[in-house]
Amino acid sequence: MDSKYKRIVLKISGEALSGDNSGGIDEKTLLEISKEIKKANDMGIEISIVVGGGNIWRGASAKLNDRATSDYMGMLATVINGMALQDALETLGVPTRVQTAIEMRQVAEPYIRRRAIRHMEKGRVVIFSGGSGNPYFSTDTTAALRAAEMNAEVLFLAKKGVEGVYDDDPNINPSARMYRNLKYIDILNQELKVMDSTATSLCMDNDIPIIVFSIEEPENIIKIIKGEKIGTVIKREEE
Repeated sequence: MDSKYKRIVLKISGEALSGDNSGGIDEKTLLEISKEIKKANDMGIEISIVVGGGNIWRGASAKLNDRATSDYMGMLATVINGMALQDALETLGVPTRVQTAIEMRQVAEPYIRRRAIRHMEKGRVVIFSGGSGNPYFSTDTTAALRAAEMNAEVLFLAKKGVEGVYDDDPNINPSARMYRNLKYIDILNQELKVMDSTATSLCMDNDIPIIVFSIEEPENIIKIIKGEKIGTVIKREEE
């Protein structure tokens, strides 16, 4: 098998699913991402996906008085994205299961760790929706948590609008420099806005490497699986 990894967790932001639109789900983009996931599945890679909901609702930045309510709304948005991704994958013939941290048995399985691992061992793609089931935690933290629970070798952090981690916002500062390699502690000390500190700390504590890359070129997923150096690698020691 021409791959560097056997089991991965892929975090796809909600914004990535909106394509060139300002929100919602772009079906063309959804299908392009799904085709790359299918290629990885066909290679025998065990894949689970954590999907965000920012294309529909951003709980942390919404203006509701009650932050918890806002976060729960964001969790429900991730379920919509998860179901859409499942439909796209199954259209391509990829067996897929959606598991939700908030139970809604009519549309998805409840999150059960051992069942999720068994699905992956049988060649099914597992999509984790509903965040962690708790307010005040981002889907980045959920991705780090699931990566630890699934005993994943790596966390793929697919972003829209950036190709990796920068020392400044590249959309504002054209001279911002992209890092190729970083240590977890650099993310925390420099307060780099790639993922929240809880997610970074969780990966650091469990020694799970993070690869941050652009999902606007979906083929990056396969390139990284095959060992190409794309985006920014975050781990305990720099290479």
